[in-house]
Amino acid sequence: MTRALSDDTQVLWWVTLGVGLVVAVVVVILLQLLLNAVGAVERNVITLWDTATTVARNTATSWQLDSTGDQLDALKAEALRHDALLSGGGDGSGSRPPSGGGTP
Repeated sequence: MTRALSDDTQVLWWVTLGVGLVVAVVVVILLQLLLNAVGAVERNVITLWDTATTVARNTATSWQLDSTGDQLDALKAEALRHDALLSGGGDGSGSRPPSGGGTP
């Protein structure tokens, strides 16, 4: 039986196949690690997106807070006017019934 390759050449081919197998296994492991990292990034991006949209919804009308102080001052002034009118100190007519229980 004649051999097609010498012993040295055959050993080199086996070493090459072994190195190729090791490289293939390392590539598969690295790709799996990359896939896991991409999955973690995707989950975090989804969480961040949900949080950002919630913040955007909660702060969509915050521009209206600028006039809140002025509106409260106007409401307070109106309430004080009502109180003064109802307590008889506003126009002097006194809208409350007399405390004696009789007719005015």
